[in-house]
Order: sequence, then structure tokens, then C-alpha cells
Amino acid sequence: MSEDPKPQVFANRWADSAGPGGRAPSRDLCGCIEQTGAGRQRPTRFHPERQDTSAPGWIRLLELVEEAAADGREVFKPLVELTAEERRQVITLPPSVARLTSVRHLVLYGSNLVRLPPEIGAMKSLEEFTPYTSYRLHWFPYEITRCPALRRSTVSTRALYGNYKRRPPFPELPVAAAGGRGADLSDLADLDPGVRGPSGIRSCSVCDGPVGAVELRQVWISLRTSGADVLPLLVNACSAACVEALPAPAEGYVPVPHTGGPYVDQPQGRPRTGS
Repeated sequence: MSEDPKPQVFANRWADSAGPGGRAPSRDLCGCIEQTGAGRQRPTRFHPERQDTSAPGWIRLLELVEEAAADGREVFKPLVELTAEERRQVITLPPSVARLTSVRHLVLYGSNLVRLPPEIGAMKSLEEFTPYTSYRLHWFPYEITRCPALRRSTVSTRALYGNYKRRPPFPELPVAAAGGRGADLSDLADLDPGVRGPSGIRSCSVCDGPVGAVELRQVWISLRTSGADVLPLLVNACSAACVEALPAPAEGYVPVPHTGGPYVDQPQGRPRTGS
């Protein structure tokens, strides 16, 4: 009689990336995207939360970014240095991540993030990006395409707008920006993130030039920004010319830049090239 086969044991790839536990939860629940059922899904909206810059978790994160910039480290796992309560307090990253020009691997496993700053595009050495199980992170700034070395990512794709597995709708973007004639960049410094996505817009996602409230054009585009994942990217453009300069979207996704909403016609089924 043969012996019973031994059960296969799988290693936990993220054992050193999750951070310490605690009595309080480390992140909030998110019901934005339906994970079951068939047919047209309900409309989606941006997360409206603003970052509390007085929270201990945010203040500690600022310190960790400065430490990583100073020592030139290549792997940055800031959340493992925070308590569960502090991790819950962080819903974005600070603009100072632009200083992390030596970081090759950014690990944000299990975060409570709802958005990322465009300054992530200044991380010129970034090769691998791991926001895995960050279930409230549904979209990314177009500026991430400025990371020329990015080749690998691990993203919970079922949580992404437009992903082929569920085709959740993109939030509808306002067609015309707020503000009157002569409005300038200062008008975009304090936006409602529940309507616009970011809480402020400082420059054009495409040309990096100034953008005024009258000229602002926001569009969605789905691009393959790393080896495997197609990410929904939010573009904040200063002109129609910059929108027209965007690359062709990934095969199997909405074939043109668009303004979202529940009635955008998304291709169905799995793209032949994968996701």
C-alpha cells in the first residue's frame, strides 16, 4: 500500500511585506467594484477621502521617504515600518517620492491607498511595482508611464477600472473644467477628489507644462505599463493636442481615450494578449 502523498506547501511570497498586525484593521473595506454577478455593473465613483496630513502614519511615512532618499536604497517597503492603525491612515503617497530615484522595487502590499501622486513618474530607476492586495486602488496616474525601467508589477487586477475580468465602469469625468476665463493653475490646487480623482493638479500629465482650469481635459486610457498588467490611467491634459498625442490603448480595451461613465462601450472577454 502506497503512502499518502504529502500535501504541497506554498511559500508566502509576501511574508515580509505586510507589516505588523494589530487590534485595529489596517485598511478600510471597499465595495466600489462588484466581484460577482453578470450584466452591466453599477456606476463607479472616485474615493472622496483626503489625506489627513496630521495623522501619525502620514508623518512617519514622510520620515521614511526622507530616509530612503538619503541612503539611496533600492527596495522601499514603507508600510512594514507602520503599525496597522498607521497604515490605515495613509491613503496616498507624498510628492516627495520624486526623490526616490534609486528605488528599483516599490512595495505597497496590502495598503489602504486610494490614489497615487503623479510624482511617482520621477522614480526613474523603478523596475518593479507591487501594490498587490491594495483593493481600494482602482486607477493610476498617467505619469507612471514616465518610469522607463518599469518592467514588472503585481497588482490586484480585479480591483481595477475596466479590467477584462469584470469590466467595471470608469468614473465619469467632467467634460468641461470648472473655472472661468483667465483661470490659472491655482484654481486646480484644491479639487474634490470624489469628482476629479486627484485633490490637486499641478501640471499636464503629457507635456508636463502648466495647465489652467479652463484648458484642463481629463481622460482615461488603459495601457500596458509593465510586463503583464494593463492599468487604467488618468490623464490630466493641458490641451486637445496633448490628448491627441497619447499612445494607442492596449488591445482588448477601450480603443480611444475616453471620459468614462457607465455607458462607455467596453470590449468583452479576455484580450488575446492577456492582462
